[in-house]
Amino acid sequence: MLKRTYLLSSIALIALPAAAHAQEAPQPADDAAGNEIVVTGTAGGGVSRQAAAFAITSISADAIEQAAPNSTADLLKVVPGVMAESSGGQNGANIFVRGYPSGGDAEFVTLTTQGVPFFSPPTLSFLENTQLIRIDETIARVEAVRGGTGALFANGQPGLTVNFVQKEGGPEFEGLVKASVTDFGDVRGDLRLSGPLGDNTTFMVGGYYSSGHGIRNPGFTAEKGGQITANIRHDLDKGSILVFARYLNDHGQWLLPIPVIRDGDKVRQFGNIDPGTGVIAGPETRLSVLPDGTRADLGDGRGAKLINLGTNFDYEIGDGLQLRYRASYLKGDADTTGLVPASTAMSAADYAASFGSTIGSLTYVNGGDAVANAGSQQVIRAGTWIVRKQIEDFTNDLNVEWDSGNNKFTLGAYFSDFSSKDQWNLGNIQLLTAENNARLLNLTLADGRVVTDRGFTQGSFFNVNAAYDGREYAFYAVDEFQITPELRFDAGLRYQHYKATGTLENNATVADADGDANTLYDQNVAVLDGTFRNISYSKGAWSWTAGLNYDFSSSVGAYVRYNRGNTNPFFDNLRDGIRVSPRVDNFEGGVKVRTDMLSLYATLFHTKFEGLVTTVIQNGAPQASIGGARSTGVELEGQLRPVDNFTLAFSGTWLNAKYRDFFTNNGATDLSGNRVQRQPKWQWRVTPAYELPFGNDGKVGVYSTFTYIGDRFSDTGNTQSLPHYFKIDAGVTVDVNRALSFAVTADNLTNEIGLTEGDPRTLGQNTAEVLNARPILGRSFRFSAAYKF
Repeated sequence: MLKRTYLLSSIALIALPAAAHAQEAPQPADDAAGNEIVVTGTAGGGVSRQAAAFAITSISADAIEQAAPNSTADLLKVVPGVMAESSGGQNGANIFVRGYPSGGDAEFVTLTTQGVPFFSPPTLSFLENTQLIRIDETIARVEAVRGGTGALFANGQPGLTVNFVQKEGGPEFEGLVKASVTDFGDVRGDLRLSGPLGDNTTFMVGGYYSSGHGIRNPGFTAEKGGQITANIRHDLDKGSILVFARYLNDHGQWLLPIPVIRDGDKVRQFGNIDPGTGVIAGPETRLSVLPDGTRADLGDGRGAKLINLGTNFDYEIGDGLQLRYRASYLKGDADTTGLVPASTAMSAADYAASFGSTIGSLTYVNGGDAVANAGSQQVIRAGTWIVRKQIEDFTNDLNVEWDSGNNKFTLGAYFSDFSSKDQWNLGNIQLLTAENNARLLNLTLADGRVVTDRGFTQGSFFNVNAAYDGREYAFYAVDEFQITPELRFDAGLRYQHYKATGTLENNATVADADGDANTLYDQNVAVLDGTFRNISYSKGAWSWTAGLNYDFSSSVGAYVRYNRGNTNPFFDNLRDGIRVSPRVDNFEGGVKVRTDMLSLYATLFHTKFEGLVTTVIQNGAPQASIGGARSTGVELEGQLRPVDNFTLAFSGTWLNAKYRDFFTNNGATDLSGNRVQRQPKWQWRVTPAYELPFGNDGKVGVYSTFTYIGDRFSDTGNTQSLPHYFKIDAGVTVDVNRALSFAVTADNLTNEIGLTEGDPRTLGQNTAEVLNARPILGRSFRFSAAYKF
C-alpha cells in the first residue's frame, strides 16, 4: 500500500504545470569527432564520451544486433572488464566486474532503465537483475559505466552500472516487424510502432514473443514468453515529460552443470550428453511431487512476471537552474525451478558401495523394468530446487542543478523502498541415469535397505520462508568545473543510509520421518518448524569521488579518477548472520583517442576491497567466505577504420585479482594470495566487419567475432580450474532496401567446449576424470527477416 502511495505521489508530481526535458532524451549518434553523448554516470543531461572522466561503453542498437546476444546478460560480454557467464540460459547468468569478488549472480552490477534502477538491490540469491529485463527492438542503446562515478548515482553501487535507453517516437509514423527462427526450432516475433500523437507528443510501443525448447532440449517447451514496452513524451515550451511502462512475462530453462570428461586442459563429452546441447532434465523429470507434497514443473524454469512503470522529467526553475526527477515502480514474481546436480556421475555399483552394500535391485521408476547391467549403469543424483520470490520496488531520484557557465553544481536526493517475499525448497534429490534427458531410478540395496522412493533419495535440505523489507535514503552533491577549455574537474560525495528488516521461519531437521531405519530416503529432512525470528540492520556510509579530464586536442584526451564506494549486506547475508558492509577504493586513469581512422579507449585501474562476502550452498547450507581483495587491470576497447566500408572493433582486459585477508571455514582457512574466482587474467574480442553497398539503398554486411577467455578458478580455494577457450561467432546481413532486411548469425561456429563454471556444490574435483561443469552453448544459427515501414 505504501509503495502505491509513493507511485501516486510521483504521478501527481508529473502533473505539475511545467515540466522539461528529461535526462534520458534521445542523444546524437556517435560521429567522427567523438561527440557521442552519454548520460549514465552523470548528474545532469549528459557529457560527450571524449570529455567523460570515467570508463564507459556505449552499445548502439546496430552494435546490439551485431553482438546477437543470447540473453540480456550475454550482451555485457562486449564491455571490457566484465566477465558475463550466460551459459545458465536466459536468466541464469553470473556477471563479474574488474576483479570484484563474488560467488555468482551479479552482486556488483546495477541495472537501470531511463537512468533509474528498477530493482534497487543489485542481486539477491537466485535473482540477478538481468532476469528482470530483455533486449528487444525497443532499446536504442545500452550504456555501461565501470567504477568511476557509479558510487554517486543511482543506488550508489560502485561496480558496474548498466543503463537501458529506450527508443522514442519521432515526427513521422514508422514501425518494424521482425521474425526469427533458430536451427534448433525456437521462434520469435518482434514488433515496434512509433510516431506522433500530436504537435508536441510522441509515442513508442513494441516488444516480442518467443517460444521453443531451447538449444539444450529437455523434451518439452522450456522457453516461452515475451515483453512489451511503451513510452509517451510530451514537449512543452521549456522541456518535456516522458512516461514509460513495461510488462515482462518470460521464463526459460535454468541451465546447470552437466557431466563432462576433463583431461588436463581438454574437455570431452561424457556418454551421450553433448557438452553444447545436452541436458540432464527430460520428460521424466519435468513433473514431480516432491517428498513434502509440493508439485514442481521444470517447465517453469527461471524468469519473471512483472510490471515496471516510470517517468523522467525536469523543470526549468529559472535561467541556469534545473529541477530533475526520475522514478520507477516495479512489482511481480521472479521464480526459479531447476534440476541441480548433487553428485558426479558414477556407476550404480559404486553408488551402492557408498552405503557399504551392493545392489539388490535397480529399476526404472517409469514402467518398473529392471535396468540391464545394473552394476555398470552410470547414475547421477540431482535435486529439484524451487525458489519463489515476490518482489516490489519504488525508487526515485530528485536533483537540482545550477549551471553558471564554467561551473555546474548539482544537489540531489535518492530514496528506494523494496521488498522480497521468499519461499525456498532446496534439495529433493533424485537418482537418475547419467544420460541426456535422464530417466528416474529406484534402488534397493542387497541388505534390504531402500534408498529411493519414486526416485527420491532425499527430501529438502534447506528451506526459506521469509519476508524482507529494505529502504535506502541518500543525498549527493556533485560539482563540475571547466577550469580551462582543455581541463575539466569534477568531484562529488554521497551519504546513504540503509535499513533492512525481515521475518524468517526457522528450519528444523527430522532425523527419520517414518521411523524406519531401512528407508533411507526420508532421513535428515529439513522442515520449517512454525517458529520465527527477526532480522534488523541499519547503517549509513559516505562515498566520494574526484576526477580530472584533460583534452590535449579535439582528438586526444586523458583522465584520472579516485572513488570510494560502499555496498550493503543483502537480505540473504543478513539471514545467514553476516552483517559486514563491503567498501571499495578505486583508482583509475585512461587515455582516449578519436580520429577518422581510430577510436581507442584505454583504462588502467587498481581497486582495493574490504568486507566482501562470497557465499555458496554446499553440503546443504550456505557457506560463506569473508575478507578483502586487490585487483589491478587494463581495459582496452576501440575501432579501427583503415578503409571505406571496413571496420575492426576490439576490446580486451588484463586482470590481476587476488584475495587478501580473505577467510573461509569460519575464519579457519586463509585464502590470501588465491586468484579471485571466475575471472580470467586475459580476455579479448576482435570483430572484423565489411559492408558492400549495392543498388540505391542496399548493402551486404559480413562480420565475425573472435573471443578468447583465459583460464580461471571456479572456487575461492582455487581447487577447480577452468581452462581457457577460444570462440568464433559470425553473421551476414542483407539490406535489400531501406525497408526489407535479412540476417543470419552463427553462435560458436567451431562448437568449442568452454567451461564457465565448475560445480559450486561439490568442490575439489580437479583430479577426477568425470566432473560436473557448465559449458558454453554449442553451435547454433539464427535466421531473421525484418520489414520497416
